[in-house]
Amino acid sequence: MGRWTVLRGALAGVLAGACALGVGQLVAGVTGASTSPVVAVGQLQIDFTPPWLKDFAIREFGSDDKTVLVGGILVVLALFAALIGVLAVRRLWFGMAGVAVFAVVGLTAAATRPTATFASMLPTVFAVATAVVVLRLLVPRVFWAAAEPDDAVGPDRRRFLTASVVALAVAGLSDLIGRGLTERSSVSKFRSALRLPKPSETMTLPSGANLNVPGITPFVTSNSNFYRVDTAIVLPQVDPSTWQLRIHGMVSREMVLTFDDLIRRTLIEDYITLCCVSNPVAGQYIGNALWLGASLASVLREAGIKAGADQLFCTSVDGFTVGTPVTTVMDGRDALLAVAMNGQPLPVAHGFPVRMVVPGLYGYVSATKWVTDIEVTTFAANQAYWVPRGWSQQAPIKTESRIDVPTGSVPVVPGKVTQVAGVAWAQHKGIAAVEVRVDNGPWNEARLAAVPGLDCWRQWVYDWTPSASGNHMIEARATDDTGYTQTSLQEPPEPNGASGYPMVQVTVQ
Repeated sequence: MGRWTVLRGALAGVLAGACALGVGQLVAGVTGASTSPVVAVGQLQIDFTPPWLKDFAIREFGSDDKTVLVGGILVVLALFAALIGVLAVRRLWFGMAGVAVFAVVGLTAAATRPTATFASMLPTVFAVATAVVVLRLLVPRVFWAAAEPDDAVGPDRRRFLTASVVALAVAGLSDLIGRGLTERSSVSKFRSALRLPKPSETMTLPSGANLNVPGITPFVTSNSNFYRVDTAIVLPQVDPSTWQLRIHGMVSREMVLTFDDLIRRTLIEDYITLCCVSNPVAGQYIGNALWLGASLASVLREAGIKAGADQLFCTSVDGFTVGTPVTTVMDGRDALLAVAMNGQPLPVAHGFPVRMVVPGLYGYVSATKWVTDIEVTTFAANQAYWVPRGWSQQAPIKTESRIDVPTGSVPVVPGKVTQVAGVAWAQHKGIAAVEVRVDNGPWNEARLAAVPGLDCWRQWVYDWTPSASGNHMIEARATDDTGYTQTSLQEPPEPNGASGYPMVQVTVQ
């Protein structure tokens, strides 16, 4: 094959792949299937991602990790499609064998989703059929175009170009319509129209909860800035009118709650700090919000937990599972079936219409978004999503602190007071003290902000007057209300949360 024949073959393969993905998206929109082929493959990839790679993705890409994943899948698919096109030009059945590989991967990904149905397979089935048809149409035209002189644009080459343009249009139009149909199912309008009852008692923020320090983390994290770490490539769209929560297993009375049932219950309001287990020392995967919800403990008491049960095996609408200790939920803390965040219905990205919020536990064992099923069971009987992937079965949040300012990016002035400030957290234990030291010197106690309770982080500030020019290392540590002081032992996030002193190097000049 000549160079131009190879290039045209590669183009034919890419166009066949683009049409396949476009039609797959269209079928997903028409049938209401939960995922397109790309999303299904992406979810499968997430399921088999080792902890170290997960931490790398979160650390390097943050909330954009899934966008990067989908982009990487598209690049790989484009290269594979180009190879299929080149193979099809050599022997058509070579290309069809490549399409068969795509079919196996796509159908496996769709079929192995926890929420898989027959409709889940249809996007991949139609995508594969489209790829076959487009290849059979374009590959002969590659041969016809190759038969003409390279310096001529004859009718056969024009036919190939015309067919390519048509294929590109089909790919783009199918994808556009498919996405439009998918967006029609968005629950944004239901969320905007939702009016929630008032809490039984309104939580007031005490004076002095926010220290007047430029650059310090605000006490309340806005909904738009609140961290998001989950496995959902496409956010579940759950209509409150159809949402149900089933509570079953080791209970005396199985219960099914609707959204109306839930919001008719007594609602509790509380400031609660959530933290991801992937948060490194001094990391940003932590946030504090005012949550509104019904008491999870009161619901479980009505169901009647049987002796021996020690785990709530919680399932999201997309099949993701979380294992939460029964004793933690039932010990009196404000464990919530939350419906609102900072005075607004939950954002879709944070679990609308209902999520779990349990203070004192890392999110992967407590904060089930889009929760729809709670099985009261044992840790011996069921393993939640992250446990077989190497994470601890139970994960209380560690006592930690973070230095927000100074950042070390701007020199500080000798002889002038520099405010060293940040936040510290020990959910459901409370922060009793924060200390700061410079260059391994003595520990100095910082001033603490006021807090409304034990379940949220606490701002702190220490006034440091540097005397010597040069580079200096600042460290901090927190002590909780139980008397435990944050450890200096540097440990990575896996398997149960990072530890160590936060540090920042500053230049005095």
